[in-house]
Amino acid sequence: MSTLLRFAAVILLCLGSPVQAQKLPTEAFASLPDVSQIKLSPDGKQALVLVKVENPNASGNLIRLFDLEKRDIKDLMFSDNEKYKITSLEWANNKQALLWAHFPAVRYGTPVIETRILRLDVKTGETLHILPQKFMKRLKFIPNIMSNVVDMLPHDDEHILMSMAGLSENLDTAVIKVSLRGKGRVKVIQHPRTDVYQWLTDSQENVRIAIKREDNETKFTILEQSEAGADLRELWQFEAFSDQQVWPLAFGKDKNILYVEALYKGKNAIYKVDLTDKSLTKELVYYNSNYDVSTDIRRSHKTGEVVGVGREFWQPELKQLQAELDQLLPNTDNYLTSFSADENRYIVISTSDTDAGSFLIGDKKAKSLNHLAYRYTALAPNLMAKKQLVKYEARDGLEIEGYVTLPQGEIMDLPTIIFPHGGPISHDTDGFDYWAQFLANRGYAVFQMNFRGSSGYGHDFMVQGLNGWGQAMQDDVEDGTRWLIDQGIANKDKICIVGASYGGYAALMGSIKTPELYQCAVSFAGVTDIEYLVDSRKGFSNYEIVKKQLGSDKKLMRQYSPINHVEKITKPVLLVHGSDDRIVKVKHSRAMEKAMKRADKSVQYVEIDEGDHFLLNNQHRLATFKAIEQFLAEHLPAGN
Repeated sequence: MSTLLRFAAVILLCLGSPVQAQKLPTEAFASLPDVSQIKLSPDGKQALVLVKVENPNASGNLIRLFDLEKRDIKDLMFSDNEKYKITSLEWANNKQALLWAHFPAVRYGTPVIETRILRLDVKTGETLHILPQKFMKRLKFIPNIMSNVVDMLPHDDEHILMSMAGLSENLDTAVIKVSLRGKGRVKVIQHPRTDVYQWLTDSQENVRIAIKREDNETKFTILEQSEAGADLRELWQFEAFSDQQVWPLAFGKDKNILYVEALYKGKNAIYKVDLTDKSLTKELVYYNSNYDVSTDIRRSHKTGEVVGVGREFWQPELKQLQAELDQLLPNTDNYLTSFSADENRYIVISTSDTDAGSFLIGDKKAKSLNHLAYRYTALAPNLMAKKQLVKYEARDGLEIEGYVTLPQGEIMDLPTIIFPHGGPISHDTDGFDYWAQFLANRGYAVFQMNFRGSSGYGHDFMVQGLNGWGQAMQDDVEDGTRWLIDQGIANKDKICIVGASYGGYAALMGSIKTPELYQCAVSFAGVTDIEYLVDSRKGFSNYEIVKKQLGSDKKLMRQYSPINHVEKITKPVLLVHGSDDRIVKVKHSRAMEKAMKRADKSVQYVEIDEGDHFLLNNQHRLATFKAIEQFLAEHLPAGN
């Protein structure tokens, strides 16, 4: 494939045949992507790129504009990822882009995440808050979330629809039409309705679906109206985590055809429902017999019709395009991420377990596919370790899937990292994982298991994790570790358990419940006190949902909280936490360190000043990886 663009921030690598394993710099893994996003303009003539900047003079993200016709490059905007962090970008029209940003704040003594949208003029580089001050002064209060776009209005270049609270005294949301011209104007097109927190528009841009949950309740109601402000009729009602859930996703081109997510044979599937049908019959559109289906609905830019979900298309032209890409790039997962309005030009990102990702641009008329950029220039696929899908039985017979990543050239009797994922309603996949690759590059086998409670394996599998922290979920991690020893892969005397968020909790609980299995434990942003985690949500509208997931039995929560069992820890522990973490507060690690020191236990604590839960700052990510690397080198040295 020829190279269409070559730009300063990204050096195109020449990927040759496999080479001997070599130790790469920590920075190669512990850095933000060199290029994290590329988005095509509606006319297909320009592309916006989110690029990492890291040099002695600046550290952060840069938004670049590429003129695909002239092959010119223009720098538009720089963010140091300190005052706020840009998390996403999208074209509003051929002249303007929208930037999603967030930053930490404190409201009435409660730490929160604030989100905003900025409007970027791609000609001048000028940025404005999308909501004008005149409108903000009308609000009853300033909501912390001001970034929810309901409809990008593809047939209206000058407006978008947003939903937000603040127009009433409570958290009920309204839908507003926001002008993208001048300093912006705002018109309320859907006034708040009691307990409605989310809205969905149909393909004619009418506000049609309301999602309602009464404050401090766990019951959801899905409602429909013929137009904004009309009478609401109930479609479905269900409890959180129920097998009766029906979640609206998008309307088809027909204003009465609604695509929804619901269970089919125990797995999340995609249906469509004709809202004129009084019985609301669900017609199955797509499902996977082994795994839950993605809810990333794909809509045709040309026709406005729903054409697929994730990498699966049912519209013939796009289905053929996906098949051709997969044939041309057979060793990677190829995901179409951006299209021009006429769908002639498109951006695809190709990744695999060893490929951190390559951005390519395709042109249907020209029948071309050209390379744009690598996500990580230093992580050449031939230097990465392969990931293998494995399955094992838990002690009660439940089948658990996991992934083993082995250092290049090594297969048996290895120093090993047990690496349970966060969430815990989440899951690891067969795709690229920079954490696992970093650890494998340092000579460790890495085992990531999707213990019960993980998402992706159906409803029954997921609900086994409710109120289950430290119990069967933790047993699954232990059983996986023992299985890996029995397979001869892991050296039973050289195992450390490492995790982030819930995974950090699991790492600490592993060192408490089975100290003989692990030589050390590492917790990044880990939960140490379940009771405190639940209590800290009292000021939020999802408090009852959190209790339903984690439980309300305080005795049980204390029993399975690491903070209450430090006397059982016999091996060294590393705690790492960001001071501005709004998901798992830094108090968890601070309290754990104090408790371990009082008990005269071996503990090291690294606090990342102004660090968040997701390591979105390059220096914070690097500091975390270096701390982990040094700790492992001392307590679990590997061969290379």
